[in-house]
Amino acid sequence: MMKKETDKQADQKRNRRILIVGIVFTLCYAVIGAKAFYLQVLSGNALSERAVAEYTRNYESMGRRGNIYDAQMREMAVTARVVSVAARPPRIEDPRRTATIIAEILGMDQRRVAERLASDRPFVWIKRDASPSQARALSRAVPRGLDMIDSYSRIYPNRQLAAQSLGFVGVDGNGLEGIEYRYDEYLRGSPYSQTVVRDALGRIFQRDDARTPDTEGKSLVLTIDANMQNIAEQAVARAVRQHNARSGMAVVMVPQTGEIRAVANHPSFNPNTYGSSPRSAWRNRAFTDSFEPGSAMKVFTAAAAMESGIDPRRLYVDCEEGRYRIGRNIIHDNRPHGLLNLQEVIQHSSNIGIVKISEMMGSEALHATLGRFGFGRRTGVGFPGEASGVLRGHHTWRRIDNAAISFGQGISVTGVQLVTAVSAIANGGTLMKPRLVKEIRNADGSVFDSFEPEPVRRAVTPGIAGQLKTMMALATSLEGTGFRAVPEGYTACGKTGTAQILTARGDYRDSDYYSIFAGFAPVHAPELAVIVAIEAPRGQYYGGEVAAPVFREIVRESFNYLDIPPVEPSPFIALEIAKPA
Repeated sequence: MMKKETDKQADQKRNRRILIVGIVFTLCYAVIGAKAFYLQVLSGNALSERAVAEYTRNYESMGRRGNIYDAQMREMAVTARVVSVAARPPRIEDPRRTATIIAEILGMDQRRVAERLASDRPFVWIKRDASPSQARALSRAVPRGLDMIDSYSRIYPNRQLAAQSLGFVGVDGNGLEGIEYRYDEYLRGSPYSQTVVRDALGRIFQRDDARTPDTEGKSLVLTIDANMQNIAEQAVARAVRQHNARSGMAVVMVPQTGEIRAVANHPSFNPNTYGSSPRSAWRNRAFTDSFEPGSAMKVFTAAAAMESGIDPRRLYVDCEEGRYRIGRNIIHDNRPHGLLNLQEVIQHSSNIGIVKISEMMGSEALHATLGRFGFGRRTGVGFPGEASGVLRGHHTWRRIDNAAISFGQGISVTGVQLVTAVSAIANGGTLMKPRLVKEIRNADGSVFDSFEPEPVRRAVTPGIAGQLKTMMALATSLEGTGFRAVPEGYTACGKTGTAQILTARGDYRDSDYYSIFAGFAPVHAPELAVIVAIEAPRGQYYGGEVAAPVFREIVRESFNYLDIPPVEPSPFIALEIAKPA
């Protein structure tokens, strides 16, 4: 009996223990279930968002920037794939050691990297243009805390070539200067979203982006020819060094179309590293700088004289043996001359002769003709910061102003204005709108927009343009001031200019000079118009000595490149102008 009671008590104790254990387990399961219900149902969305935020990051990126090509479809500016490196400082385990590794792989200053890793911000940029190989090395060396984001970098494969025309882009891929700035709305890509998913160690295992062909920027095809650009740049740079000049420029244009084949500036800079050059080197002087053209303006004064009705067959002027007084001012010639006809005034570049011609026609006629050639207004080429030059209203001119403007003082022009005006003479009197861009193309290569030759106005009649060509051809003869401009085997038309540069005092005393030559070649079927301007040469400074040889070199080498055969010089028929007995 006792045994049965003992067994019964033992069973009851065991059952109680089992019940207690069961209750404990039941309570644990209930707690776990409640927690699971809380996590999965009540807090599921919040936790999912937290996990996504922890392992997924969205980046805003820009589509690939369009390329820039020369007239022969050679690359002038391209976009290469790079990797932007960013860091999440809170997730960097050993900032000091990590800064050392990053600096060594990316070639950066270690202290600068360490400062960024010590930031209290959750996200900082380390380098915006790392190479893919550098990014791979960083991913292996620093598995946590770094983000590698695909991006693009602008590269100018020809370095300094056409640097001032091309311009450059900033670190964010926006155009800052030159064509890059002017056509930024076409060249830059569109923004798109990029999503990166990482594992617990911070390694990327999924990358999604919304790139489409529409996110890529458009490309430009320029009228510039890279080979002719190089020819012009080399010739200008040699002249600047040879004459120890302050700067130099040249512009090469096709007269019949207004297409600009080259714009050379020296000194220049490398747009790949534009920050290491002074801002003055970024300036495209051919568009932004105005200068007095000196005697190169005499050609346009002669055009005004003939437009005003002066008969060149009977015109003659007394050049006063080199001294001519206007009020308190005395006009000088470099050499004394007596009676000269119009073509001899241009040939020998007589200041007194052209002043007397300008007095015969009056200021209104001179101003009107200069305006038709485009002086005093922007050309419309569309280059950022293009200057308009200075041509004051004729009603403000005094007698000495009319005289000075006739031989290129008191008026200022830009390089592109001058080459456009000279091209009008070569083009039979029709002024063409200058062009730097030929086409805008879509990312797939199709043409989005094109720019055809655009006549602006008739500057002079074809007959007068022909007479001006004859005068300019005589100016490059052995008896003219521009004989050094003629390439061997070819003919050329042109006009020299030697212009004093205004001093800080606003006068010409003890001033430097601009040495200028403006012309085109060959005479009878002009292929190229070229202007050259060398600022402040030392020693020699006349346009015929400094600038004319640069014109000759540019034309000769360009004709060789274009495979234009030499021509036999033909005798020029001088205007039949009778001098009095």
